[in-house]
Amino acid sequence: MLPNVIILMCMLGLQLRHCSADLCNWTGSGFAAGLDSRIVLQVRLRCTEGSVRWVYPGQALRVVLEPNLSSARRTIVCIKPSPSLRGASVFIERAGELELLVTEGRRPRHQVYCFRADGPHRPAIYLQSGPQSDGAWSRRTMGFRYELLGNRSAAPNVGHRGLQTSCRPCNDTELLMAICNSDFVVRGHIKNVSHDSEHQTSLLEVSAVRVYWQRSGVFEHQAAAPGSPRSGHIHTLLQCHVKPGDGEFLFTGSEHFGEAWLGCAPRYKDFLSVYKTAWAARRNSCDFPLD
Repeated sequence: MLPNVIILMCMLGLQLRHCSADLCNWTGSGFAAGLDSRIVLQVRLRCTEGSVRWVYPGQALRVVLEPNLSSARRTIVCIKPSPSLRGASVFIERAGELELLVTEGRRPRHQVYCFRADGPHRPAIYLQSGPQSDGAWSRRTMGFRYELLGNRSAAPNVGHRGLQTSCRPCNDTELLMAICNSDFVVRGHIKNVSHDSEHQTSLLEVSAVRVYWQRSGVFEHQAAAPGSPRSGHIHTLLQCHVKPGDGEFLFTGSEHFGEAWLGCAPRYKDFLSVYKTAWAARRNSCDFPLD
């Protein structure tokens, strides 16, 4: 830990009056840090997803994620900073050392940042507020949302500082794993593709023929009737140069903070060929419903 720093423990809001928290979310004030610049607030949260909201941010805030997991270990942490996070720096803590994730004053190229949290130590996020130019006590609010993911949700497209690291097509092995491990698997058509040069992302508008499964409600019915067609949007990187194409595709990928991010997306007829070959050789990782 940093030298000459006082750590104020704020675990579930029991030890600081200006701090309120539950198992997943924390809202607190940096008022104490305004009185003593050595103070660093420490928060411990025990869910796999939630939010942090820091009112009157002081010098620093340390958030330790300690989810109560009885099954698979979560090895990926993703955070989505709030728009008001400008003027602050975000670090991740590895074995007592701080590694810069988002630098002060820099507009993030991607709105979501992910990092691996392997090792014996619990993942910790360190938020450092920048000094006020006018010396006044800041009235702003800053924070972020967080998710802890296992390899099931993250692979193969989560990188250190973004949600996607490769634009290449998936090979057969990756495709067979994707239909088993993805947060969503949807067969459908690409209706439109729009591009956002500021955030370096593209957005696919997809008309779904069949939603095999999805972790949340990314693909919704277009009308109130349950039998109406579904549609949804999938994000990917601008550098992947995605274009509208005719025919049916099988879309797979991960969901982060209510948004779908593209993983493997072969043409459906190509997927059928790969899956049937693997099934005949008993190399399929899981059973998939065929029409």
